[in-house]
Amino acid sequence: MADTLRSVNPTTGEAFGDPIARTTPEEVARIAAAARAAAPGLAAMRPAERGAIMRAVAAALTAHEDAIVALADAESGLGETRLRGELARTTGQFEQYAAYAEHGGVLDVVIDHAAPRATPPRPDLRRWNTPLGPVAVYAASNFPLAFGVAGTDTAAAFVAGCPVVAKAHASQPATAVLLGTVITAALERHGADPRAFAVVSGFQAGLDLIRDPNIKAGAFTGSIAGGRALADEAAGRPEPIPFYGELGSLNPVVVTPEAVAQRGPGLVEEFVASMTLGAGQFCTKPGLLFLPAGHGLDEALAVAVRAKEVHPMLNGRIQEAYAAEAARLASHPQARFAVEPSTAEGGFAVTPGLVTAPAAAIDGDDALLHECFGPTALVLTYADTAELERVLPQLPGGLTATVQLATSADPVAQVALPLLAERSGRVIVNGWPTGVAVTHAQHHGGPWPATTNARYTSVGTGAIARFVRPVAYQSTPEQLLPEALHDDNPLGLQRRVDGVLEPAPSR
Repeated sequence: MADTLRSVNPTTGEAFGDPIARTTPEEVARIAAAARAAAPGLAAMRPAERGAIMRAVAAALTAHEDAIVALADAESGLGETRLRGELARTTGQFEQYAAYAEHGGVLDVVIDHAAPRATPPRPDLRRWNTPLGPVAVYAASNFPLAFGVAGTDTAAAFVAGCPVVAKAHASQPATAVLLGTVITAALERHGADPRAFAVVSGFQAGLDLIRDPNIKAGAFTGSIAGGRALADEAAGRPEPIPFYGELGSLNPVVVTPEAVAQRGPGLVEEFVASMTLGAGQFCTKPGLLFLPAGHGLDEALAVAVRAKEVHPMLNGRIQEAYAAEAARLASHPQARFAVEPSTAEGGFAVTPGLVTAPAAAIDGDDALLHECFGPTALVLTYADTAELERVLPQLPGGLTATVQLATSADPVAQVALPLLAERSGRVIVNGWPTGVAVTHAQHHGGPWPATTNARYTSVGTGAIARFVRPVAYQSTPEQLLPEALHDDNPLGLQRRVDGVLEPAPSR
């Protein structure tokens, strides 16, 4: 293996820029130890100070927007418009987390005063969240900004009070270096320890990082195989650590007969647009479309898919895997290509595809239930509601599941919705799964293999909970308590006191 990485333009397939050194085991150990040394200072910051740091990072990323977007586009081929929007999402999340920290949401303070006359008597108990320590963040290739080294996992760890060591994705090594430089400079300018953030590069560095005893949690977005390997490493350490992996998802969509009758042509256009968005390289791509028998949309689907032009794939390995997986799906005895995808030389360009099969093909057979990462989807025709009741519970866990219906009284929707909710983290009605709103109520997670822990989200303020742990103080004199747990609420935080949620005082 070469000692350096090179940036490659997906449009041309040509390498460019200066070589980037792979991080040696000795350097990984030094960086992880430095992150551990920075942890107490970051953890000790008051909520307002953490918020200020988050806003400073957001401002620095915005100030370098042109350079970041240009380099990310050269390494990903995703286009300037998409990447500017992705960076705005990233900085917006830093700002949102800042506000959440400032109002006390990160600390989640709960105070139960002593009740000596209760039966049995109750001691004074006060609980808050404390950071886990340094977090290893593994950048994703398909969202170089929103899920890259400066993305959602890094933002959640920072606001929790955890240093971050981010492992760059091999598809965007130079973008990762630039983002690392911008973030480190912003931390230093605003009084935070610059050792609280670092970037490492190379496959071996990723393994060394999750094995390092100074690392206390891991966060990953990527393939099932890669995520499972890292999760096993995290669990097999002498001191096991939590590992939060977002892996594969089919994101099934069930269309009811009433929906087809009401808006069939429009559903075709919407589905194909969602399925091919970002060259189908979204973790929320609708990869499985259930249509009722006699839907009459075959020709419209084929025409819409053939008309779509998509971005090149992110790298040559993904391009090859896309072609192989699409061919494997179509080789199933009950499946066929409605539109056969293709690849091109001289870059990582592909065309979209469509595979069709009866829903009965997955009844007791999971050969078709594997994600095809890229702009190809599987269309399954179901005979009736009874068939959906048999096959939907057999779907693998997913990030999302969607029902396209006509009215709330739609009988097929009433059957499908609860079955899909059992197998997914987000249920959508008359929408499409691509596009994940960064809100307090968002849940971007789901049962295996969507994630390694379905209880947690990687988007929204709920993502912060992955990197903190609760500590309760019992019968502790106030002068020995953290400020956030004092009765007079000196930090002005939202808290739950004796069972009643008290909002943060107005500022």
